[in-house]
Amino acid sequence: MIDRHVALDILEGRISLPEVIQMASKPRFENFGKKVRIHILDNIKNGYCPEDCGYCAQRKNGESGIQEYSLKSEDEILEDAKQAKANGAYRFCMVSSGTGPGDKTIAKLSGTIRRITDELGMKVCLSAGILDQAKANTLKEAGLDRYNHNLNTSDSYYKDICTTHTFQDRVETLQLASNAGIGLCSGVIVGMGESMDDIIAVAMELRRLRVASIPVNFFIPVKGHAIQNPSVLSPEICLRILAVFRLINPDAEIRMAAGREGHLKTMQSTGLFIANSLFAAGYLNVEGSDAKATLGMIRDAGMEPEFSDGMPESWKEALESLDEGLYAEKNFPDLYKFKKSPVPI
Repeated sequence: MIDRHVALDILEGRISLPEVIQMASKPRFENFGKKVRIHILDNIKNGYCPEDCGYCAQRKNGESGIQEYSLKSEDEILEDAKQAKANGAYRFCMVSSGTGPGDKTIAKLSGTIRRITDELGMKVCLSAGILDQAKANTLKEAGLDRYNHNLNTSDSYYKDICTTHTFQDRVETLQLASNAGIGLCSGVIVGMGESMDDIIAVAMELRRLRVASIPVNFFIPVKGHAIQNPSVLSPEICLRILAVFRLINPDAEIRMAAGREGHLKTMQSTGLFIANSLFAAGYLNVEGSDAKATLGMIRDAGMEPEFSDGMPESWKEALESLDEGLYAEKNFPDLYKFKKSPVPI
């Protein structure tokens, strides 16, 4: 684990990028080898949220125009989980908007978690807001593998992005889930105008909480957000941020999460030398890269997708499609045409 001073040197560019990548890749490969875990998100309830989180299209009074819907039925969520498994998901992530679930919702979610675990053999992560100890215990009994509740930013900066709940409310939910024996998933959103010190502070708080899975999200300025001074994120600073989270949390699952396509651009493959997991097939309210594009990027980096129950048929088909297109005339028919001589011969 690096200290704050080294982390600041990384973020402020006093250590060269190749050296940073080399530093961060060492614990990445020691703990996870060449494997890349793929997660698929399912938004099981959209909108109708009383919270004012500035980064979110579902925030109250956001007027983003997103489609709002109440909690999906158990059968609908199970079908989504089946599709996620077919698409190669290592873990199925259910996300619900709102402050936190009531007792009836907890009972419904528990039944759904049991079915996904028993019938599909999939690991389940749930993100449903603030919990108390009894609700956390109920979810654990249902077989919940992980609970997601992102810290998003540092304690000192939190009031600048949200006023309807506090940083400590989020920390307490994570502690209650941990007390129940549920693994923790909690991450950050960078690019909301926070300082380098804020980024380091949240990375160290996640270390203190012993969080097993850390999604690093890159802010997407969707319609309806309320972030006043979003940061400019270059591919280089995104890699440096990923490296800081890896080096402060060396054995955690570090995920290139929302916004990786737009902010890391052509450096996504390089990011996999630091991170060992990612989201595929889109995020909560915006689309992302599809399975084939994600697989191609993993292959370009010399990595291997990690599956909980063998490679699904959809990925085998995508692999075959990639292998069939190795020749230039098939892959890039318009790019590799013979040049015409500028002067008649």
